Amino acid sequence: MYIVPIGWIYVALLMSVAEATNSNGSILGGIITFVLYGLMPVGIVVYIMGTPARKRQLREREIMEREAYLARTGEAASSAPIGEPDAGGQAATDPVAPVRKEP
Repeated sequence: MYIVPIGWIYVALLMSVAEATNSNGSILGGIITFVLYGLMPVGIVVYIMGTPARKRQLREREIMEREAYLARTGEAASSAPIGEPDAGGQAATDPVAPVRKEP
């Protein structure tokens, strides 16, 4: 999973070394090259790649907190998953019938 970011950092490091050791280049240019072509893009990509894991951890933490709350209050856990409305076995109806025009 991390082979592409490692390769990208390696290439960016070589680019920055080439920039710093070039006769027209400078060390500041090498540092800027490494940060702008190496660290920033890799940081963004690794952050995006870690999104599913962060969501999974958040979901697990919410479930653990809910179970702890239910155990603390003594309530029975419902069969409906978190975030789902309670079906309750009742048919969904509208209390007022829709009004239509006569043909």
